[in-house]
Amino acid sequence: MSTSLLKTGILLAVMTAIFVGMGGLIGGQSGMVIAFFIALAMNAFSFWNADKIVLRMHGAQEVDERSAPDYYTIVRDLAHRAGLPMPRVYVMHAAQPNAFATGRSPERSAVCASTGLLEMLSREEVAAVMAHELAHIKNRDTLIMTVSATIAGAISMMANMLQFSMLFGGRNGRGNILGVIAAAIIAPFAAMLIQMAISRSREYYADRVGAEIVGNPHWLASALARIHEAAHGVRMESAERIPASAHLFIINPLIGGTIDNLFSTHPNVQNRIDALEALARDMGAQGDAPRPSENQPRRRASPWSRNQRRSGGTLADRGNPIPPRTRRRGPWS
Repeated sequence: MSTSLLKTGILLAVMTAIFVGMGGLIGGQSGMVIAFFIALAMNAFSFWNADKIVLRMHGAQEVDERSAPDYYTIVRDLAHRAGLPMPRVYVMHAAQPNAFATGRSPERSAVCASTGLLEMLSREEVAAVMAHELAHIKNRDTLIMTVSATIAGAISMMANMLQFSMLFGGRNGRGNILGVIAAAIIAPFAAMLIQMAISRSREYYADRVGAEIVGNPHWLASALARIHEAAHGVRMESAERIPASAHLFIINPLIGGTIDNLFSTHPNVQNRIDALEALARDMGAQGDAPRPSENQPRRRASPWSRNQRRSGGTLADRGNPIPPRTRRRGPWS
């Protein structure tokens, strides 16, 4: 816990410095003071409420054992296997298959899957995805990832203010218009680099721990391949509006983010799949647990569609219809 808090503290200090520097460019010395106190308040608020902020950003709705019995049961069983407290379980109304975890501690954590993911993936693949998200909770990644999302969002907002003030003749105390232009470009980029440094290495480790929790790396490898293929053809509006939260998701939700380079919030998907295949060989899972795409029964519905039969329709059906191309009962139907 101390390591996680230390990293979070360093992250907040760096992002606060960026935020205060941008305040100075807008309003000089007084702008720096105002930005400093705003940053302090924002840091404290985000530390205690970042999970609620992120869930609200993506319009997530909490579900329970009655409203989503199979999905809820998957998370409960996996949390028990991982030795974690039961997290709150959410669904976001998005056709793009994706998921994320949030919360400042395992005791105050939440997992969220999109309706697209619950409709498209098999039960085994959904379990593997949720195991990955529980791995982030177990590794205590969610605090630093969630806080960085809220602070980076604020820095992006400040950059927009700088650009707006520049258009209407605003300058800093010395009239350094080039400094304003540089800050408007560099500050969001610096915040993005901080997020990537946190996110990319953690995804590999969460893949490994999640595969160990669910018991079969092939299931997670199959899920990553399916999500990656589908995500780039379906736009997630909430993520596009708030790109600073993209690193929270198991797969980059932003259209076009496909390359494993400096500008990607996630490692290359094929690299992750290769690492999971190697883990499967190490675990001896290759012979004991076949890949979902090979020998699994072909008539197995996703946990969300099973709930649909029980409750007379998914949450998406009741108010946020899923496009026909993603509304199906999982790959085994």
